[in-house]
Amino acid sequence: MTPLVSIIMGSTSDLPVMEKACKFLNDMQVPFEVNALSAHRTPDAVEKFAKGAKARGVKVIIAAAGMAAALPGVIAASTTLPVIGVPIKGMLDGLDAMLSIIQMPPGIPVATVGVNGAMNAAILACEMIALCDDSIAEKMAQYKAGLGEKIEKANKELAEVKYDFKC
Repeated sequence: MTPLVSIIMGSTSDLPVMEKACKFLNDMQVPFEVNALSAHRTPDAVEKFAKGAKARGVKVIIAAAGMAAALPGVIAASTTLPVIGVPIKGMLDGLDAMLSIIQMPPGIPVATVGVNGAMNAAILACEMIALCDDSIAEKMAQYKAGLGEKIEKANKELAEVKYDFKC
């Protein structure tokens, strides 16, 4: 299999957060890879990865980082592929990481999801790929329809909850 999505983490300590992205991509049957690369500790490896990702068939990169959170921007600077940044909660409840990721200079965009928003990053990656892949587009349509069904089911369950003054 050729990975369509590459998940990159600044460190394996980010894996508990990023597992949600892995699970979603796996459930959608979207081939992906997972690696740890550090913008500060392995800058040459990050640049090599970013410059070679497109040639390897990768369509979207999800880059997770905490604190200074340079990884998504460094990757975006070396590729034309879309990069989705996932700020990891650490110091300052992840606000430091989020601000680092969203404050990119003109010409180097990084799409950014909420703090620890790994699942949303995977959903966004699938939606990007679905633009050119009817199979993934259909899976995403089914997934989105399922979200509505969950809410309808929850409302039916709430209707059954009894309180003395509940109308």
